[in-house]
Amino acid sequence: MVPRKLLLLCMLFHFFAIAKGTTVQTDSITIDKAKTLIPLYTGLKKHAYDTIYLNAFLKKSTAGDYALGESVALNFLGIYFRDKSNYSRSIKYHTQSFNLAKKMGNLDMEIIAQNMLGVVYRRMDNVKLAVDFHQAALALADAKPVKDSITKKSTAVSLNSIGNIYLSLSENALAEDYFKRAIAYEEELESDLGLAINYANLGITYDERGRYAEAIDNYKKSLFYNRKINSSLGEVICQNSIGQVYLKQGNPQEALALIEPTIPIAEKINDGFYMAMSYINLGWAYTDLDRLIAAETNLIKGRDLAKSNNNKQFLRMAYDNLSTLYEKKGDYQLSLVNQRLAQETQAEFLNEINHKYVTYLNLKYDSESNQAKIKLLETENELVTVQLDQSRQNMIFVIVFAGLMLLLVYILYRQYRLKKEKEVLKAEQKLMRSQMNPHFIFNALLSIKIYMEHHAVDEAIEYLNQFAKLIRSILTSSLEKEITLEEEILTMKRYVSIENMRLNNEVDFEIDIDSDLKLDEVKIPSLILQPFVENALWHGLQPKEGHKWLKLDVHKKNDNFVEITIEDNGIGRKKTMEVPSDKRNTQKKSIGINLTMERLQNFSRNFSHGHTLNIIDLYDDAQNPRGTRVLLNLPVS
Repeated sequence: MVPRKLLLLCMLFHFFAIAKGTTVQTDSITIDKAKTLIPLYTGLKKHAYDTIYLNAFLKKSTAGDYALGESVALNFLGIYFRDKSNYSRSIKYHTQSFNLAKKMGNLDMEIIAQNMLGVVYRRMDNVKLAVDFHQAALALADAKPVKDSITKKSTAVSLNSIGNIYLSLSENALAEDYFKRAIAYEEELESDLGLAINYANLGITYDERGRYAEAIDNYKKSLFYNRKINSSLGEVICQNSIGQVYLKQGNPQEALALIEPTIPIAEKINDGFYMAMSYINLGWAYTDLDRLIAAETNLIKGRDLAKSNNNKQFLRMAYDNLSTLYEKKGDYQLSLVNQRLAQETQAEFLNEINHKYVTYLNLKYDSESNQAKIKLLETENELVTVQLDQSRQNMIFVIVFAGLMLLLVYILYRQYRLKKEKEVLKAEQKLMRSQMNPHFIFNALLSIKIYMEHHAVDEAIEYLNQFAKLIRSILTSSLEKEITLEEEILTMKRYVSIENMRLNNEVDFEIDIDSDLKLDEVKIPSLILQPFVENALWHGLQPKEGHKWLKLDVHKKNDNFVEITIEDNGIGRKKTMEVPSDKRNTQKKSIGINLTMERLQNFSRNFSHGHTLNIIDLYDDAQNPRGTRVLLNLPVS
């Protein structure tokens, strides 16, 4: 997946775009001491990027004992330094703004300051703190008995922010819901800025799911509102977003026409985040158009900016495109180096992703669910029951967190060791990393969370036990080149069971084993079946309508071979290629299968008779696809 989800995490600009028709001379505010926020924000807004003016106003407000003026000025200074990527200074000013607001009891300003702190921490990719601040702001806004325009704006900002967090976790359907709710508030407020932001984010949710027509439609809506408010940054973001869709669709010339004009604008804004985005996208377009010199220049600029800003997702994106570029130039060594750097950058990002997901599991605030809980807590017995359930949930969360941390430590340790191992072992570890796909882990944990939210704690505990056993099996297998066929089949049972949960248990899974075959005596490469089973589930069966089945057949072919058949009744390989998918997922699938082939070849070297692997497309009598069969013959001693 192209790291599009991070392009708009920091899109919250000046908060009070709702202020209209009010003009207050800023020089007189210290004297007049406006009691409400709208005229104060209106007066300071035109000086939002004038730090000399803002500091002078802050000094006058402090001297005049005007706490509200101090708080608002500090907030604007925080926004200014956030947009300049000076996050530590931005946090300092927003924190001071919040403390002043709390001291004087101004609830609206408390909400604004917390939302702005959340924006900064999201820009820094510190999801834990971002969630804490946005949740606190949303709870305060929701608790207000009177929902004025300021409160509605605060609610819209918080909904947008939480939607972005779901977006960063690839939970696009959930993110879509939050952005649509935010849009409803922004339409009520007639906020062109809010609509620009949320339509752009909504476009990403469709983009990530390959719904490109809907993505472009929403990106264009965002572009309309950005042009309406004369937002240069918004235009840069939207044109890059539409351009990326065109690149995915194989239309580099159309993409270039949109992306190329954003370069001077991004350079003028001088925000490293968005400059990196524009350079990398431009380099991508030039690469597809075989303008390789210009492509290399822009990709290197984008890479260096992403590196200086510690933006790992943009950095990985730059490495991926540089690898493609050098392959086109015939420099296969540099292509391989960049490919490995892309993989290493992704691995480094795993810690941040784990942190995000643990935070996601602890998201407690949702206004609708809170209302439902209030109705349930009408009696003392019900209250006690809920409290006991919460205690059990907390225990499970602790177990999950500990498991993720242990998993992370193990992966990092393996990465260090693998740098010093032979090339064969490097290939095997790459496959292990693909099988330890974070999204699989995260989605499994999400299923557990859903059980608990529906008070099915016993089911959640059982599911968690199965998940823990699977992770333990994978970790154990990754330490050994070979395991018994019995262990492999047990691991596949657990894997299919967990993945089938995400498929609403629609897949009938059958295993047929030759009774004469002693599974504990047959040695095979560890986790060799997983890539084929994964492909069957997610590329063959997931998009299929109607009855779905997956069969695993294991029998002794002769004294020299064990034959393993993996067969499904999915849509078939030809139809799968017609399903939209982004560049990275396709690359990952290819890498997984290629590494599996390498491991099979290495395994067969120990035998006088090698392995055979055939992938067969199945058709009915009318030549309609009816599934895929993988036929694997493994040598045995």
